[in-house]
Amino acid sequence: MKQILDIVDAHKKGRRVGVYSVCSAHPMVIAAALRRARSDGSVALIEATSNQVNQYGGYTGMQPADFCDLVHGIADEADLPLDRVVLGGDHLGPNCWQSDDAEVAMCKSEMLIDQYVDAGFRKIHLDCSMACGGDRTPLDDATIADRAARLCAVAEARWRNAGGEAPVYVVGTEVPVPGGVVGEDDDLAVTEPAAALETVAAHKKAFCDAGLEAAWERVVGLVVQPGVEFGNEKVDDYVADKTRDLSRIVEGLPHVVYEAHSTDYQTPENLRQLVRDHFAILKVGPGLTFALREALWALHGIAVEWFGADRAPQLRETVLKVMEQHPKYWRAYYSSTGSALRRDLQFSLSDRIRYYWPYEAVENVVGRLLAMLEASPPPLPLIKQYLPAEYRAIRSGEIRNHPQDLIQSKIDEVLVDYANACGHRRAI
Repeated sequence: MKQILDIVDAHKKGRRVGVYSVCSAHPMVIAAALRRARSDGSVALIEATSNQVNQYGGYTGMQPADFCDLVHGIADEADLPLDRVVLGGDHLGPNCWQSDDAEVAMCKSEMLIDQYVDAGFRKIHLDCSMACGGDRTPLDDATIADRAARLCAVAEARWRNAGGEAPVYVVGTEVPVPGGVVGEDDDLAVTEPAAALETVAAHKKAFCDAGLEAAWERVVGLVVQPGVEFGNEKVDDYVADKTRDLSRIVEGLPHVVYEAHSTDYQTPENLRQLVRDHFAILKVGPGLTFALREALWALHGIAVEWFGADRAPQLRETVLKVMEQHPKYWRAYYSSTGSALRRDLQFSLSDRIRYYWPYEAVENVVGRLLAMLEASPPPLPLIKQYLPAEYRAIRSGEIRNHPQDLIQSKIDEVLVDYANACGHRRAI
C-alpha cells in the first residue's frame, strides 16, 4: 500500500506528517472525508470496524464488498480518483465473537480477514488483544501475537490470490476499547516503553516463526495507549510529557509509527503534538458522527422554525423512540434514567446514537427533513442562529444553502483539524 508506506517513510525521515483514519460507515461522513481529501490533494483513509462491517453484515448490514462499493461510489460522486482512496479494516479479529470459544472465534476471524482483503481493503489492523471463551485473562503478548500472525497469514494468502498492492498491517496488545470507554473516573495509564518493545518483539517472532518475514516489513503501525480517550462526558487530553520516553523508542523501530486510537475530541494542538510525537496515524470516528448529529439536530430546529412544529419531520423524537425500542447499542454505556438518560442518548460524547442512523424509520425521517429543506431553503437568519459557521461559509461562497452542504461543512470542521495536524494544507 504505497500511499501509507510513503507517509510513514516521510515521517520516519523527520517530516512532521501523518495520516488520519476516518472510522465510519455513514455515507455523509464518508462523503465529507473524501471531499476534504480532494480539496487537500491528500489520500483518504476510510476504515470499517469489524462490528460495523463483517461477513454477517455487522450493525450496518454491510459485508466488506458492500462497504467497498459504497466508498468507491461516493468517491466517484466526489470526483476523487480511486488511487487516492485507501480502505482499512479496524479491530479485525475476534472482537465480535469474544463469547465464543477461542478457536471458534479465530475461525470466524479468519473468514473476516479473508473477505476484507478480497474486497480490496489494504490497511489491516490485526487486533487479537481481547480474550475469548476458555482463555485465561489477561492474554499474554505471545498469545496475542501468535493469533495476529495466524490472521496475517490468511491476509497474505488472499492478497496473493486476489492481486493488487500488498497489505500493510497494524498490530499491538494495549488496544483501546472500540468506541470509547464506559467508566470515566480512572486516569489512563500510558503504555510503558518496555511493554511496547516487548509487544514488537513478540509480534516479530510470531511473524517470523510463521514464515511471514516479508509481511513483517509491511507492519507500519503499533497501537499503544498514549493516555488519550473519551467517555460520555469526559475527554482525556493528550499530555506530551507523559509519553516522552514512549515517543523516543519508536524512533529506533524501522518502518513503524504509532497508531493512536480514540483521538476524537482532542484539541487541534493536541492532534498536532501527537503527530510530532510519532503517533502519525490518528483514528477518528464518533467525533465525526457527533458532528453529523449536531448538524441534523440544527436542521431539525431550523425546520421547526421554518415550516412550523406541526409540519416539520419529528427527527429527534423518532430517533429517541427507536433507541428506546432497541437499547442494545447503548444499555451498557448509560446508567442514567429519565431526563438524564434522554440527554445521554442524544449528546453523549461516546455517540452511541451513531448505531441508529441505518434504521429504516430513522433513515426515512432524515430523508423527509432534507427533502423539505432542499425544496424550500431556509432563510439565512435561521442558518445563522443554528449553524453560524455554515452561515459564514454560505456568505463567502464556499458552500450552498443546501442541507447536504450544511451537514458536510459541519463534519468538515472536525476533519480540518486532523488534516492540519497531519501536515495537509487546506485549499483556498
